[in-house]
Amino acid sequence: MTASAAIQPASGRSVSLQTPYQQYVYAYPHQKAYRRLENGPLLSELWRSEQLGSLSLYVHIPFCEMRCGFCNLFTRTGAPEDITSAFLDTLGRQARVTREAIGASRQPVRFLMSAFGGGTPTYLAPAELTRLCDICENVMGADLNAVPWSVETSPATATADRLAVLAERGATRLSIGVQSFIDEEARAAARPQKRAEVETALARLREAGFPILNIDLIYGIGGQTENSFRVSLDAALAWEPEEIYLYPLYVRPLTGLSARHDKDGRQWDEQRLRLYRYGRDYLLAAGYEQTSMRVFRRLVTPAGAPGEDASIDEYNQQAGMVGLGVGARSFTTSLHYTTDYAVAVPEVRRIIDDYIATPSGEFRRAQWAFRMDEEERRRMFVLQRLLESAGLPVTAYRKLFGTAPVDDFATEFSLLREKGWLAAGENTALKLSREGMAWADAIGPLFFSPRVNEAVASYQDK
Repeated sequence: MTASAAIQPASGRSVSLQTPYQQYVYAYPHQKAYRRLENGPLLSELWRSEQLGSLSLYVHIPFCEMRCGFCNLFTRTGAPEDITSAFLDTLGRQARVTREAIGASRQPVRFLMSAFGGGTPTYLAPAELTRLCDICENVMGADLNAVPWSVETSPATATADRLAVLAERGATRLSIGVQSFIDEEARAAARPQKRAEVETALARLREAGFPILNIDLIYGIGGQTENSFRVSLDAALAWEPEEIYLYPLYVRPLTGLSARHDKDGRQWDEQRLRLYRYGRDYLLAAGYEQTSMRVFRRLVTPAGAPGEDASIDEYNQQAGMVGLGVGARSFTTSLHYTTDYAVAVPEVRRIIDDYIATPSGEFRRAQWAFRMDEEERRRMFVLQRLLESAGLPVTAYRKLFGTAPVDDFATEFSLLREKGWLAAGENTALKLSREGMAWADAIGPLFFSPRVNEAVASYQDK
């Protein structure tokens, strides 16, 4: 059997093309496909054969000042100082064990990028942010002043003292979740904030002088129209951000909106598609380029360099991702691993408490994981590239796997052509058409393996 013949088409298994909004594929496979390992492999063995000269570091801070109604991230609200301090104690212990395991092969270790996500990393106090940076630099060995480094923030926590710490330590990109500049829309999304607070936070971010400012906006909120969306777009553009992310609203299980959102699927899909196309065209006309369904970057930064050259991806899917903190994922060639994961408040608190109480020795082994094989690596590569505007490079795929992507995934690519979702010229790169990009959240799940689909379907939300 050839390698390509071993690929099983996943189309038609729990994937419907009736809606463009199936799933945001920011990492493959989804964390719901991971399972608890009994006596998991030692990290020193997992990292022994990896290339250690081009690693990325991701730190997950599972704390927020509030939980938005659409949020299904792993985060706890209102954590007191004794919890955040104990969390950083444990993070330091985990970092020491992890760095020791990575360095066991005695290869030179180098981090090329870093990101603090969550949650809201700027929920931490200035002294705690300093402590966090010290762990990354002094324990992990990441030179934060020399690499692209992204941090998530919020209007309420983007205070001058916190931003001063991040600027001094070399953060290159701050991403702020605004979602809407209209107070009524923010409330409809269960995100109680005032526009004045948002504008004040943006002024602080600009004053701090970070090279890249990203503003997140959401479309598909109840009552939102093209006119109201334009208000938020114009308000964001007034700050001349290097990046703007446009997210479709999703209502997921166990989130604040799940019990009260009007789930008229067809009308909601029409609204989201209409607003997506409006926002896309508006930003393109304003001098931005689209690099994925969600990401729009200024063609030229104030310094005169292409914006995409200065930016980084917060969720690097390549093998070589080192994750720290409860909820963070790590990626090696053979295994993706993490900790337990939840959305419901009691479960989140339990998992954070368990993480804080974890003996250092237990961090030496992978706990929750998904085993990668050749087929899954092919699928991961396709999803990494096809959903980006640059497309899936055919030559690079063939060099890595010895086959052509259109042969390995004949069923999937045939469907994309039939729908008109592939752009012309497939010899060098397989690219989504303009309409294909609008359906990226439905196209991504087409390439999930049966194994991943089955694991996700059997996962019990908690």
